Amino acid sequence: MNRHSDARWWLGLCRKAPAVRAAQAGMGNQPEPVHEGRPDGGGGGSKTVRRGIGAALSGTKTLIHNRQLLWFSLLVGLVLAGHLIAQWMLFVLNPFPFYGPDLLQPLVLTFAVEFSTVFCLVFLLAGLALSLSPEKGGSVSFFHGLNKAKKYLRPLTGWSVVVALAGTLIFTAGQDAGTLLYIAGRNSYSLDSAWFQPFTMISTVWSAIWQFLFNVLNQIPFNYILYPDLYVANLPGGENGIEFAFVSTLILSAINVILFVLTLFVVPLLVLEERRLKEAVSGSFTLMKNIWGEVAACVLGLGVVVFAASLTFLLFQLAAGIVALDLTWRPGDLWIASGFLYILALSGLAVVAATVGGIATQDLYTSAKAGHMPGSAETESIA
Repeated sequence: MNRHSDARWWLGLCRKAPAVRAAQAGMGNQPEPVHEGRPDGGGGGSKTVRRGIGAALSGTKTLIHNRQLLWFSLLVGLVLAGHLIAQWMLFVLNPFPFYGPDLLQPLVLTFAVEFSTVFCLVFLLAGLALSLSPEKGGSVSFFHGLNKAKKYLRPLTGWSVVVALAGTLIFTAGQDAGTLLYIAGRNSYSLDSAWFQPFTMISTVWSAIWQFLFNVLNQIPFNYILYPDLYVANLPGGENGIEFAFVSTLILSAINVILFVLTLFVVPLLVLEERRLKEAVSGSFTLMKNIWGEVAACVLGLGVVVFAASLTFLLFQLAAGIVALDLTWRPGDLWIASGFLYILALSGLAVVAATVGGIATQDLYTSAKAGHMPGSAETESIA
């Protein structure tokens, strides 16, 4: 399809044109000594995977028995929806943000949107951690945890600035690499020189990511929703606006997830032990060193569930192939409504998985400090 040629031109898609359980005792304000060994004394890769999956299962069980934590899912969904709208507005105001002499303005605007999103997510994670932390013999409500998180606004804001700045630089580096290669090519520079090789690699990876997402979102049922010209006339941003915003939101969300996973225990250390930001970051890396296998297994397990569920979009293609035998077919209201519901359901599953991951983080945090893995007995019986 050629409807996205303008967007791909500046995105660099073409080389020649820019295109749980509640934690028990010991999670108070007094820091505990960090456990130096592997949880449960090691036990090999298979046990590490089972312990990671066990943390995810424990988080799922906690969510089932404590359904008020679904408020966390709802609020995360609203934050991401706000991020999507902000990305859409950025595209409407400047359809070619990373092409031209002034690259500082789009960098600042991207950081502003990213910081707002990251701060909200960090604050929600702090509220979740505090609601799962025991108080007078039991956990508290999620909103009570959010109220307690207000006490830590300063360190949470500082950490949000760090994460948002890192995410913005990673995102814009991919965008600017394609633009830089285009400008160099126009000025007859040799792109085979060693100086340009890192930018060539970044641009190649970045282009592959955007191309993959564009190809997926061009499929039924996503194109029902992302091509508003099918049912809404004169929408701001045109036919590329929503799709660009959706892809940008997905990429930035993936970057944020990676950054949060790499620094998984910073927020718990900030709010549960009242560490300074520098101490929380170093302490998180120390804890992660002891439990990185379990964290990877937990994250990959949740990711596989969401990915497997997303493959159900193939059922829409199968059904559409039965009723439409030519490219002139356009979906009716029922098809559009079903597409909306499908995307909402898939997005809901993703934020619920994020909630389970947040709860599992508390299990993993407690286990890394205490030296044992919850859920081990459950996963041993599964194995």
